[in-house]
Amino acid sequence: MANTADRVTRIAADLMDSAAAEGARQSRSAKQQLDHWARVGRAVSSQQTAARRRVEAALTGDLELRELSVEEGAVFNAEIAAAIHEKLAGSNYGALLAERGVTTVALDENGDIVEHHPDGSSTVLTGKRQAQRRKKGSAAPAR
Repeated sequence: MANTADRVTRIAADLMDSAAAEGARQSRSAKQQLDHWARVGRAVSSQQTAARRRVEAALTGDLELRELSVEEGAVFNAEIAAAIHEKLAGSNYGALLAERGVTTVALDENGDIVEHHPDGSSTVLTGKRQAQRRKKGSAAPAR
């Protein structure tokens, strides 16, 4: 194998935390654990066995889930969980819902509940502070 330098990359915080915990149990650093998981995942994903083809068929809806073995079901579940996590990480549901005219709520950096309105304004709902916030650059509400 060619000697290649590691590349700097960003890793999701939950994966890094899990890798640190599992790595400690396996006498590996978090980086070594991530490398191990990636190699195992690569090997499993690249297998073109009948079991892998069955999992892929289930993922595309061409095979009923009840037809998978327990082991195939575990791989199917892992594939689905990873796909959901990847999709969630790349989605901005607040912006999507605002485009649809839906008001949402979220916690701000102070732990206050903030109502975000489709027009870009927001209202702090926690405690006695109920002041209307405006987007940067927008005018204050007329009174």
